This record gives sequence, structure tokens and C-alpha cells, in this order.
Amino acid sequence: MTSDKLDRRKKYTRMVLKDSLMKLLKEKQISTITVKEICELADINRSTFYAHYSDQFDLLEQIEEELIEEMIMYLRTYDFEKEDEALQMTERLIKYFASKQDECQTLLNENVDSSFEKKVMVVAQRFIMKDWMEVKHLDEDISEYLSTFIVSGSIQVMKVWLNNGMDKSPKEMAEIIINVINKGILGLR
Repeated sequence: MTSDKLDRRKKYTRMVLKDSLMKLLKEKQISTITVKEICELADINRSTFYAHYSDQFDLLEQIEEELIEEMIMYLRTYDFEKEDEALQMTERLIKYFASKQDECQTLLNENVDSSFEKKVMVVAQRFIMKDWMEVKHLDEDISEYLSTFIVSGSIQVMKVWLNNGMDKSPKEMAEIIINVINKGILGLR
């Protein structure tokens, strides 16, 4: 068998296993999902599963890591030097979430016991908050707290937006988030 066919089979196998786990995560927590259930849904035998992943937690970790890597690559295409605008960067991050709505909505669900939300927080702090904190010349003693507050709140807003069927455009959502950050809730009247 040629290498291309093997690669396609590997990709297909991984894709159906990931899709199966994501489908199961919509119904129950990772700790209650078994490899057997994933394999049955994917119509893949267990030995094939174990050729790719050690268990359901490893599969979930790989899904999260791929999304985070994609998110970082997506954000890196943004030219910070020319356009150092938090609004545009936030809109770009929201567009990424919109492009991966099903995965992000599932992994950010309260019922899913995953580290995805923490990983998103790290990426957001790295790409958005670091520059914003420097621009605002905030005291280092409180910058970590403010950054955590802002990013956590923004992620919660993203969850609501995803659950509401993305009823506003990414630009509108970015404006809401940035206005709250810059002006506070009372400044939005």
C-alpha cells in the first residue's frame, strides 16, 4: 500500500474518532465516556483506536491541542507591528471561534471536563492582554488579576454568544468586549 493511502486512512481514522468523541461530549462528561463507546460510534475497532491514542483523555487532549495550535497560527497571521489594535485582534479571535463553532461550543460547555478554556485563556493573554497591559501602563502587581478578570469574562461572553447561535457579528462582539474593557459597564450607556 502506498504512503499516500496510509496517510489518508490515518487521517480518516483520526477524524472519525475525534468526531465521535465530540458527539459524545455533547451528551456526557469525558470521565463517563469509554473507548468502547467512541469506537462503536466511529465504527473503528479498539486496537485501531489504541494505535492512535492511549485513551479517551489522550484523544480529547489531542483535539484541544490541535485547536489551540490552529488558533495560534491564525492569530500569528495578524501583523502586530502595523496594527496593534485590541479591537481588531479581539475580532480576529472571535472569527476563529465562529469558524470552529461546534468544537469550541462543545469544549467550552460546563459539562465538559477539559482544560480547553484554560488553554484559550493562556493564548488570549499572550496575544491580546500582554500588549494591552503594557499600553495602559498598569502596575505589575495588579496586571495579572486584571488580565485574568478580563480574559475570563470575555470567554464567558463568547460562550453565551456561541450558545445564542452567534446572534451578533464578530465585529459587534469585539466592540462589546473592548468597550467593556476600556469604558467599564457604566461607560456603555
